[in-house]
Amino acid sequence: MSAAAQFLDQAKALSCVHCGLCLSYCPTYLETGNENDSPRGRIYLMRAIQSGQLGAEAAPVRHVDLCLGCRACETACPSGVPYGTLLEQTRDYIEKNHRRGLFQRLLRWIVIEQVFPFPWRLRLALLPVRVIRLLRLGFLMPRFAREMMELLPQRLAGGKLPAERLAKRPAKGQVGFVEGCVMPVLFGNTNESSAELLQRQGWDVITPRGQGCCGALYAHSGQLAKARECARRNIAAFEGQALDAIIINAAGCGSTLVEYGELLKDDPAWSERAEAFSAKVEDLVTWLDESRFAVSGSDEKVTYHDACHLCHAQGISAKPRALVKAKSSDRFVELAESDLCCGSAGSYNLTEPEMASRLQQRKVQHIIDSGAEVVVTTNPGCLLQIQSGLHKAGAHHVRAVHIADYLLEGESDDD
Repeated sequence: MSAAAQFLDQAKALSCVHCGLCLSYCPTYLETGNENDSPRGRIYLMRAIQSGQLGAEAAPVRHVDLCLGCRACETACPSGVPYGTLLEQTRDYIEKNHRRGLFQRLLRWIVIEQVFPFPWRLRLALLPVRVIRLLRLGFLMPRFAREMMELLPQRLAGGKLPAERLAKRPAKGQVGFVEGCVMPVLFGNTNESSAELLQRQGWDVITPRGQGCCGALYAHSGQLAKARECARRNIAAFEGQALDAIIINAAGCGSTLVEYGELLKDDPAWSERAEAFSAKVEDLVTWLDESRFAVSGSDEKVTYHDACHLCHAQGISAKPRALVKAKSSDRFVELAESDLCCGSAGSYNLTEPEMASRLQQRKVQHIIDSGAEVVVTTNPGCLLQIQSGLHKAGAHHVRAVHIADYLLEGESDDD
């Protein structure tokens, strides 16, 4: 086996005992019934590529590509197999050794690498969308472009946070806030809501100007070197601030931020700094006190969708429910398969639209069956996917909202 093929952490790969307890948790296996589309099957394929039994060829690559990276298998696994790490290592190897078709190469290079991680580029890319919608010219677009447009919210609410937002004195302390790259463009109001919630609960909110993309899109699509560049930039941006925590309101980004230590473990100049940074990262929901929220006067039934990278990758599911229940009280209803992926999975709904659509329909049907009029979640990708799915299903009576926006609903200025 060549040195170039030594891409997997062998000890982590061998920690899988192939018991199969992960199968019923895996969305793609539930949809296809194909063992190769399960975590267990994919680990077999990863090890076969590593050993040289298989090359980075179309058949095994197809099964790896179809993985959502939702990490539900990690929740199920009694052996604690770090499947997410193995998947990223494998995808990094694949991108260096497998030549994709022209469409996929362009899609991944333009959208994933060159547009989404850069807010100003994303804003420019969305200008034609506004015009097309205004003139109702969507029918002229090719199918893949229409499907991409359908994922975007009808109202694009961009906005940038100030560098400082101070709480009433005396403050409890100060927290750093990670703006993200998609959030300021599509959900700037949600970033504003998040900062306001923190401020109301006594925290000064610092938003460093040198920060950028967290690197999640790169890591998940097999570009680990670029993900490491993002990590170094963000660590440097937040260092030197006397912060009690570094807050993120996007679950997919948070799961990458908390793993900067793993990402940079082999970089002696950054490994300790990465560990120190990750130790301070907290999802917004963990930093809020549910006792501070009054029960909403609305009679809407409310449910909650678990974002995979909060529930499975970070192990946080009880706290967001407690917050939602504090507002909704006895109007809260549980969602069937609430922790099953909605099909967004970062850029998955762009690169694998067929499977993403199947999972979207499954999720939306559960929401409709629950009788809820509001579905709350903690990740922008999930929010886009669910909003789009509800719109396609004609479920216009149901609204999907980020938890930060939901928690601020009905709160008075002096709360």
